[in-house]
Amino acid sequence: MTRAALVTGAARGMGRAIALRLAKDGFNVAINDIEASSSDLQQVQQEIEGLSRKSIIIIADVSDSTSVEKMMQEVAEKLGSLDVVVANAGVNQVKSILDTTVEEWDRIFAINMRGTFLCYKEAAKIMIKQGTGGRIIGACSIGGYQASPLFGAYASTKWGIRGLTQSAAAEWAPYNITVNSYCPGAIQTSMADTVYEALSNLQGKTKEDVRNDFQKSIPLGRIGHADDVANFVSFLASKDSAYITGQSILVNGGAHFS
Repeated sequence: MTRAALVTGAARGMGRAIALRLAKDGFNVAINDIEASSSDLQQVQQEIEGLSRKSIIIIADVSDSTSVEKMMQEVAEKLGSLDVVVANAGVNQVKSILDTTVEEWDRIFAINMRGTFLCYKEAAKIMIKQGTGGRIIGACSIGGYQASPLFGAYASTKWGIRGLTQSAAAEWAPYNITVNSYCPGAIQTSMADTVYEALSNLQGKTKEDVRNDFQKSIPLGRIGHADDVANFVSFLASKDSAYITGQSILVNGGAHFS
């Protein structure tokens, strides 16, 4: 039977690249994002179906527990099983800690941290019931290893995801469920563009200068591509990664070593 995967935040960027790569790997792929991204999701679905794989779209807010529970159940029901979940959805914020409001702090934690917790939890419930193991994969960040000025709230969520990943891996290993996360550095996506723009305004530099600063800090000499991350997630989702769990692994061109 063809295995099924779910990718959250799949409308663009790394989520889109991951969904397409898993389809190329032979998975039927459920893709999720918010209502505002529905047209982009439809395009991704068409591309997945063009690879002769099944795809369903699920509009849901990952920070809402009921929505996440229903989403996982829908994947299992419509695609036949739930074998891989990639909790990719997340947001960033470039702001000093002193200027960050409680509302901003709560929003980024709701999406990044609570959203990952809910996806891990509800995915594991179904995988345990299925009795065939599974792969749960989270989106951490280089910021989950080395925090930087102006990324206090964002980095805090990513450090939390590392801890959650380790604890979940230990709890669910008896069910043959592995739990790992990928930690991208600078990757060329629309989210990265917003970061460059915000930093350029704060630092009095051009957007291109900020991007070049990032590039100069990377030993491999280039900003990463979404496919660089998707290729690694492909491995984590595969049977070849069966003996790896509880790890948060950097995909950053050597910009930081763990």
